[in-house]
Amino acid sequence: MSVERHLLHGKITYSQAKDEEVNIVHQLGYCSRRNDFFGFIRARRSLIEKKVAHHLKVSSNSCHAADIDSWMHGSFNLCVPVEVEDFGHVIIRFPLPYRVGDSFYSGNSDEKITCEAGTYAWMYQCCPNIPIPRLHGFALKSGQGFTTLQRSPLFRRLLHRSYCWLLSLLGYPAPSNFIRDDDKVGNELGPYMILDYIKEGKMLSTTWAQLKSQEILRENLFRDISKVMLTMSRVKLPRIGSFIIDENGYLLLVNRPLTLMLHDLENENISVDMPRDRTFSTVDSYVNNLLMCHDNRLRFQPNAVKTGSDCVSQMTALALMRTVRPHYFDSQLNDGPFVFGLTDLHASNIFVDENWRIKCLIDLEWAASLPIEFMRPPIWLTSQAVDEIDIDEYDGMRQDFMSIFEEEEERSCLPEYSLRRTRIMEKGWGLGTFWYGTALRSPTALHAIFYDRIQPSYSEKHAKDTNFYLIVSRYWGREPAAFIRSRLEDKAAYDVKLREMFGRI
Repeated sequence: MSVERHLLHGKITYSQAKDEEVNIVHQLGYCSRRNDFFGFIRARRSLIEKKVAHHLKVSSNSCHAADIDSWMHGSFNLCVPVEVEDFGHVIIRFPLPYRVGDSFYSGNSDEKITCEAGTYAWMYQCCPNIPIPRLHGFALKSGQGFTTLQRSPLFRRLLHRSYCWLLSLLGYPAPSNFIRDDDKVGNELGPYMILDYIKEGKMLSTTWAQLKSQEILRENLFRDISKVMLTMSRVKLPRIGSFIIDENGYLLLVNRPLTLMLHDLENENISVDMPRDRTFSTVDSYVNNLLMCHDNRLRFQPNAVKTGSDCVSQMTALALMRTVRPHYFDSQLNDGPFVFGLTDLHASNIFVDENWRIKCLIDLEWAASLPIEFMRPPIWLTSQAVDEIDIDEYDGMRQDFMSIFEEEEERSCLPEYSLRRTRIMEKGWGLGTFWYGTALRSPTALHAIFYDRIQPSYSEKHAKDTNFYLIVSRYWGREPAAFIRSRLEDKAAYDVKLREMFGRI
């Protein structure tokens, strides 16, 4: 009988694990770390109640944290519901430290929280019509805490508004509506956010597969998603990066563009060569840095290659991704405009009513100011992995979406609105920018997407030519033979560890 080991979202056998492209040896440690973290939080339910009371300005006796049976968690967050008498329900949301790289890159959990808080603050300020939960407060591991202006005492609200008015009068930027509000008891809980508990609507993912063929429902959804994308993209931003709320409550675009890939790689101790304070002023510099992330995965993930020929194939793909990059991005847009995007807007983060009208967008993590050419229809329209998308099926759904998107753009565009998003997205589909950008965002899918969607548009015969791979791969890095040998040695050591974990040795 095959030995099964537990992952966060199910079980896995050795025969399955040995063929996985992700680092299963690392992931097999998640369950025990999850149990430890959940136990840590459960033992501090009374502290949770005090923290919620502090931000909502109510008595801690009126706050009742749910027990573990009612907790909710996904891949990166734990949500603990808290009932507050005469107020309603909120959730306190913790980043999972074993999923965001805190063990290797201390401060990643704080970065995740402050960037997500920055996203909320920016959307409240620039896109108030987009339905998102209320963020009541948040805190960092350092002990810094912030509470929304609406929950602050009257005198402090008046003082803050007067201060902001004076700064604006003098031509200075004003702070956000999140006020520094440190708690005297410190922050043993680590970084967290306190948000409304969303009860209105249901996750789109619960009905998408069964009802997506219904044209009226699909049109309602596509129209609302289009409005969200157009509303956010109206605001031109000066650089590529993520917003944060700094220690004085100012909303600043000064953090690296924190997308899922960065923390995912850092969680396995793979450097992304992107310090937290790095932003980008050009598309070229950002794309180059993303390709460096892929380079480092190939260099440092222990099971990144399966065989010598696989290593050569990956080296070739990365070398050519750099070579063909200018074909996919308009040089006239290299310096912007840059627009804000929710890169994690999947079907489980969209709450809809029975008519598939959007009631709320949740989990605003991994949001960033990005190149306008990164705009695309939702990637999940066919419910397939990005490297397994049926292009004909997806294009049918994509055309439906783009037709509605164009209608909404025509209705909402202003006279000075010369850069049509529809035109950019359609051009990106025709050129292949859609696939190039999708490959950039997925370390494990880049190889397949490149050879399935990008390379054939240049020369189909090269894909069958061994010499093509042997020649091009040499231009990815120096001393390719030594590199391939070292990668195969790492893979052999990884295989030994994997067999040990399944009792095969």
